[in-house]
Amino acid sequence: MQLPIDIDRNSSLNLQTQVFEQIRAMILAGQLRAGQRLPSSRHLCQQLQVSRITITLALARLADEGYIDTAKSVGTFVSREIPEQALHAIQGNLVHKTPPDLVAQIRSRLPEIRSHSLVNQHAPRTGIDFWVGRPDARSFPLRTWTRLTNKRLLSAGSALTEYRDPTGVPELRDAIANHLRPARGIIAEPEQIIITGGCQEALNLVSRMLLAPGTDAIVESPGYAGASYLFESYGARLHHIRVDEKGLDVAQLPDVAGAVAYVTPSHQYPMGYTLPLDRRLELLAWAVRTDSYIVEDDYDSDFRYVGSPLAALKALDRANRVFYVGTFSKCLGAGLRLGYIVVPPELMPIARRYKALMNYGQPWLEQAVLADFMNTGGYARHLRKIRQHYRGKRDALLKALDLRFGQTVTIGAEAGMHMVWRTPNHLPPASEIVARVLNCGVGVYDLSPRSAVITSGAPENDRYLIFGYSSLSEKQISMGIERLADELEKTHVLARTRVLAATASKQRVL
Repeated sequence: MQLPIDIDRNSSLNLQTQVFEQIRAMILAGQLRAGQRLPSSRHLCQQLQVSRITITLALARLADEGYIDTAKSVGTFVSREIPEQALHAIQGNLVHKTPPDLVAQIRSRLPEIRSHSLVNQHAPRTGIDFWVGRPDARSFPLRTWTRLTNKRLLSAGSALTEYRDPTGVPELRDAIANHLRPARGIIAEPEQIIITGGCQEALNLVSRMLLAPGTDAIVESPGYAGASYLFESYGARLHHIRVDEKGLDVAQLPDVAGAVAYVTPSHQYPMGYTLPLDRRLELLAWAVRTDSYIVEDDYDSDFRYVGSPLAALKALDRANRVFYVGTFSKCLGAGLRLGYIVVPPELMPIARRYKALMNYGQPWLEQAVLADFMNTGGYARHLRKIRQHYRGKRDALLKALDLRFGQTVTIGAEAGMHMVWRTPNHLPPASEIVARVLNCGVGVYDLSPRSAVITSGAPENDRYLIFGYSSLSEKQISMGIERLADELEKTHVLARTRVLAATASKQRVL
């Protein structure tokens, strides 16, 4: 470690005093913490180009005044008991001159910024947490990932020390293109793909390219807060379009030119609806007619449990109006911070320049390892495995709800990592249930601004609870629903006693 000491050989103070005063100032200011080890006198001599006696005398003076302690054959450390009179002296010299209106001045120049929550603030209170969008940590392919990482490190060469193409490692872009063709029906060249830090950076990239103050932006209602708040920050004029049992109600799209529409057609967030083919075609026709663009967020399309998934909206796009956004946060883990965006080819040169302004690319090692994971077939095997695991978890949740509450109405159970429960009318509002079950160590969630934006004040909005089940075991899921039901019974809000509905009809899926 080198200390930021500046020696002035023209100063009236001798070198010993300069060293002493600068180290003392760093200790008193907290730059050097109590108990922290200092560089040896030999290293300080080499750094400052001064004699050994100069450093020895400066350190001796610091030790005499109680600022440092020296342990023979061990080293020199900042004292854990700084002289009290020295602290009083330094505190007396501190003068706060920050203008009281400085923060207000800064805020007045910026738009009001809202952000959604990705970290569950209630997690420490919940032993069983149905938080949405969180993969099972136990499913991460740790052994394979470690082996591939070690292999890449051994052959890294200059890859870890040089800047690279900001659009991403070529092998990963090629692997993603090969994955999208059969899995989502998207035929895209690797040169159309940009690697991003998850879907949020991809949305930021599109926003920088297409949004300006006053630009019309279409979002779903209820919809993903991360997109709505981001578009707001760019000064866009938001149009909240209602979601019904078929997803986005495309008949309500505004007749505006040059707009940007954000949609989650495969598994609408948060309600879970799937946009049918006729509406997808209508949405594409609207984009062509109004000279607009569509951002398709395909955040958890890898998980389909009933029937075959529809081709992605991008796969139907013949006019190059769709930006396709994908992420590895749901199938592997958000900690990798890897996602991607497929850009219309004519806009790729612009997108590449904007990406370079945002950052110089994601970390090379994670990209390279993921490319190897995909190219060796590991990724496909991993998806098949966790798809089966998540289906079992989904089934456990449906069974538990039916057992304790009778015939239930669930939405979005055909796919994804979460489903929505339409609570019976005799139960209290969803927001009240959320608060009550938190006290018994269970986290369930309603349509709140925490992660979903909803514009309509209709009473039915408070009849929906969201259950993310992918990170829990089947035992935890069953136990969580048991606690939820017991809490409602205990507080006399359940209209009837325990329901033993072993022969109850299967849940009605909207």
